[in-house]
Amino acid sequence: MNLAQILSDAAAREPERVAVALDDFTLGYGLLEQAAMRVATLLTERGVGPGERVALMLPNVPHFVLAYYGILRAGAVVVPLNVLNKRREVEYYLRDSGARLIFVWSDFMGEAQPAAQSSGCECVAIAPGEFEQTLFQTAPTETLVERRAEETAVLLYTSGTTGTPKGAELTHDNLLRNCQASRDLFDLGDGTVVLGALPLFHSFGQTCAMNTCVLAGGTLTLLPRFDPVKALQIIERDRVEVFEGVPSMYGAMLHVPDHGRYDTSTLRCCASGGAAMPVELMRSFEREFGCQILEGYGLSETSPVASFNHPDRERKPGSIGTPIAGVQMRVVDDADHEVAPGEVGEIVVRGHNVMKGYWGRPEATAEALRGGWFHTGDLARVDADGYFFIVDRKKDMIIRNGLNVYPREVEEVLYEHPAVREAAVIGMPHDEYGEEVGAAVSLKEGATATPEEIRDFVKDQIAAFKYPRRVWIVDELPKGPTGKILKREIHPPEGR
Repeated sequence: MNLAQILSDAAAREPERVAVALDDFTLGYGLLEQAAMRVATLLTERGVGPGERVALMLPNVPHFVLAYYGILRAGAVVVPLNVLNKRREVEYYLRDSGARLIFVWSDFMGEAQPAAQSSGCECVAIAPGEFEQTLFQTAPTETLVERRAEETAVLLYTSGTTGTPKGAELTHDNLLRNCQASRDLFDLGDGTVVLGALPLFHSFGQTCAMNTCVLAGGTLTLLPRFDPVKALQIIERDRVEVFEGVPSMYGAMLHVPDHGRYDTSTLRCCASGGAAMPVELMRSFEREFGCQILEGYGLSETSPVASFNHPDRERKPGSIGTPIAGVQMRVVDDADHEVAPGEVGEIVVRGHNVMKGYWGRPEATAEALRGGWFHTGDLARVDADGYFFIVDRKKDMIIRNGLNVYPREVEEVLYEHPAVREAAVIGMPHDEYGEEVGAAVSLKEGATATPEEIRDFVKDQIAAFKYPRRVWIVDELPKGPTGKILKREIHPPEGR
């Protein structure tokens, strides 16, 4: 098998159907496959063989899609990189993965080229217009290199929030079965229009938007850099049916002052992942946009989807739903014993979606996959119906005076304050209590509130040991490439 077969199948069914769009530019399935065939030739001519790694440092442009499937067609392994990476970071990924070649969007050559040179990796610039000419002069490779189901298709580096980034080895089978599950979840079919606002170099955007859309024969309309107004314009212009995003994207669209003037009536399904969706934000978005948000859960190591609120079952706001078909999830204590319903423990996952392991790190692999289950580091509880509720990241939990404080619970209350736009709760070192609870918040446009007012609002609604003793207001909370709030970059201002 080869994951790239999904493109060949879609091209055989509907070669003229638009596969990828970027504003006025469109690329049909037939032409997309032709381009991927030529990328495969280009790689073979440069000596890249099956199983060798090829890095991609491209934004959400059609070139990402054709290069991705071209690399797979050649039997090579895709190593997607964040386009915001600096030279030092790019060099680390190239050296760690042993990449033979890197495709780089021309705007990012300043950081990528020196990194490629110092790591002995060939660097190929992709400039719009010029790269197409190169492909036009390259013969297509008709044959698709066969790979075994368990062989690595993509090397996806984790964010490195807990140390040096590790490459999760995702197999052809991992990714194929995950996008099959996503197609069924979102009810995608021929011609379904999906907004590609999530970065394609990230697992959520790559599996749930790009691969799922190609598998279903849908149309992926791209947004290279998330902007809430532009997203609303694309939904109206292209009659988008499915939108997938992280909670901060939904918040940004909701807080566009005149969002009601955009025709978003074609939206029928929205999926949220990457971080916990505050219940108040979910309810407000659904009320304003007249659509349903399905919240799910997964990690790079799980391809990424592990659980979801299924459209044909009861949906529980605040829950990440139940495991997808073929996947098992449990909540366990520190000794890996399953805990009782309602008790908090760590989520462990087993199934077709779990990675083969961490690239070149047998010890880290053995630790993460001990007992045959992938240990996520996420804390959750399960209700009597088998629905999972994320409590927090294990490493984000605050221990104040011996008592556990889960930031997610405090954030839910903060989001209910009428002036609060976004909130993040962190632990701060404290001489007496070990840790103290702190909260960084940004306010809605035109809203006013003092830190003391916000603190007292929360204090009135939760136990005394949980409310944030210190609240500070910021213009924006730091975010990663998908828009996920980065708690590790939040620091309280000096002084009291």
